[in-house]
Formats: sequence, C-alpha cells, structure tokens
Amino acid sequence: MAIKKDTIVEIVRNLAPEVELYEHHNQLSLIIPKEKLRDVANELKNNPDTSFEMLVDVTAIDWLKQRPHRFEVVYFLYSLKYADRLRLKVPIGEKDIHIPSVVEIWKSADWYERETYDMYGIIFDGHPDLRRFYMPEDYVDPETGEPIYPLRKDFPLMGVPETLPLPPYPEKYGDLQ
Repeated sequence: MAIKKDTIVEIVRNLAPEVELYEHHNQLSLIIPKEKLRDVANELKNNPDTSFEMLVDVTAIDWLKQRPHRFEVVYFLYSLKYADRLRLKVPIGEKDIHIPSVVEIWKSADWYERETYDMYGIIFDGHPDLRRFYMPEDYVDPETGEPIYPLRKDFPLMGVPETLPLPPYPEKYGDLQ
C-alpha cells in the first residue's frame, strides 16, 4: 500500500514550509533547501507513517545555465514497508557547492556521495571519507592545478589534454585521430 501524498507533504512541510513538490509518472518529488536536508531526511526515514528506510541512490544534475542554481543533488528513497518511492531534490549554486552529508542517516550514502563528489565536485559536509571514487586524487587541470570533474557540463568533450593518457591502441585498428 502506497503512502498517501498528503501524509508526506504534511510531515515535510512541518519541517520545511518552503518545500516545493511536483509529481511525474506518479512519483512524488520534493524540492527542499539544503539547510533542511538532514532534518527532512531523518524524519522521512524514522517516521512510521513514511518509513523511507532505504536510500537507493544519490546523484547530481548540472544545469549549467538552464536554471538559477547550477546543480541539483537528487536522492532516491524507497519505503519497504509501503513499497513506495520518493525523490528529494536539493538545489545548490555554483559558488557554494557544499551540502550536508546524509551518511549518518543512511549508511548507503557513503559511496553514492563519494561518486557524486568525484564526478561533479559537490562537497558533502560531514562525510566520513570524502575522496575521489573513480578518478585519481591528482586529477587536476594541468594549467590551473584545480581539480576537474568529468560529469560537469563544461568538461571538455574529448577530456582535458595531458591529464590521463589514453591506453595503447592496437595498430591493426588504425589511427584514432
């Protein structure tokens, strides 16, 4: 039995009155400010009327110039008790890319947050081990020395020259250029 949308909205609005919501393909999405993320996440997990005990994934969207905020961190939740899903979206700007970690609420957030940090550069404050997940720690722009993040929309299509060499390519397949 699915959770009533009104129940979720009432619980969340008690903590974050400014929450925005919309539904797409019968799945509710809540847009919440990052300052309220931990409170809302904790309540959604531990309230018996919602029981979103499973964090399925964390990712980000880089809107670049399409929205007033550059990034959106997206949390996919699942309630085993009610067999229901919920999506939390947290907008963050380009200048302040910090967001609270939810590892203390859902242990599964550990690697999801690391992956999102590695690919987008979003910093999860309070994460117990926030470091690169796929890319080497020294994956930086050779000109500026700044870290680079491959899933950002402004990342060069062919990669950053002189950062990671391509693996050798067998001659029988011809020249890659």
